[in-house]
Amino acid sequence: MDGTKELVQIIAIARRLGGRRQKSEASKYPGILPTLDASELYELGQEYIDRTRIQRGTAPFFIDKMPNNFFHIGLIHLILPNAKIIDARRHPMAACFSGFTQLFARGQPFTYGLSNIGRYYRNYVQLMDHWDEVLPGKVLRVQYEDVVADTEAQVRRVLDYCELPFETGCLEFYQTKRAVRTASSEQVRQPIYSGALEHWRNYEEHLDELKDALGPVLERYPIG
Repeated sequence: MDGTKELVQIIAIARRLGGRRQKSEASKYPGILPTLDASELYELGQEYIDRTRIQRGTAPFFIDKMPNNFFHIGLIHLILPNAKIIDARRHPMAACFSGFTQLFARGQPFTYGLSNIGRYYRNYVQLMDHWDEVLPGKVLRVQYEDVVADTEAQVRRVLDYCELPFETGCLEFYQTKRAVRTASSEQVRQPIYSGALEHWRNYEEHLDELKDALGPVLERYPIG
């Protein structure tokens, strides 16, 4: 399996389907999706495969880890029906604090304020609830804390979902020699560790704005 990076092709397809030439114009996406026939959907899927080829090697499978793809699971389901979709989720306080403290090279402007990132995470959870309802079983949810607690069990769970055999190399990911072009490039060069699980607690007294923005999401993920 080839590891790639945060690929932009799904987002590019969605924007083109939207047909907006100016920000003031209403987007046709996702409302346009029911009007596309099978051949049009196939062509969009083939376009994605073709345009991502430059990012891949010769492996039969590859990973697209663009986090913003969660907006487009319906589109992915239609144009790439064999795609395996994994929702890697972390406790909202930890996830939002991590994003807030990371200066991304481009995009992700919602991470620049505690209220903004809290609302974004809350909307993400709501949208994933929607996908679970309309596409039951399509998305595998993997909780980061569970991966830290028992990495092998979660790796096997993911591989079973992907219909792939277990390989010990999956537990030794940090030994890979390939280039890693993501914000987590340093973390993936070392084994999984638990030290960052609750790093946000060191700054908790300053995070009331984030807690307020997350609102009901924290009832599902109590701070404890």
